[in-house]
Amino acid sequence: MDIGADQVGEVILLAREMVEQYTGANEQFDGLIEGMNDDQRLDLVALCWIGRGDFEPEEWDEARRTASEEATLSVAEYLKGVDHLAEHLEAGLDAMGINPVDAEDSATES
Repeated sequence: MDIGADQVGEVILLAREMVEQYTGANEQFDGLIEGMNDDQRLDLVALCWIGRGDFEPEEWDEARRTASEEATLSVAEYLKGVDHLAEHLEAGLDAMGINPVDAEDSATES
């Protein structure tokens, strides 16, 4: 993966804030996603899909390729429309062998 676990943790935290409708969370989320490179954004979509059960961890390359081929919205807009985004990203990290709690803790420390 090109994206760091701490970056995913930060996305998870902001996704939770958006659900709870904290002021400014949408702008922070957009800024965070737009500040990532294309590979990192594709990683986020692939992690979400793996966490949601659309792909298995061993189908990582296929998930990323599909994300690239099917991109019609900005990644930020797409992810904001995914119900339970934070939970899917956590499940995706877990499926990839990365502890989501550690990722979120790293995000709060940086």
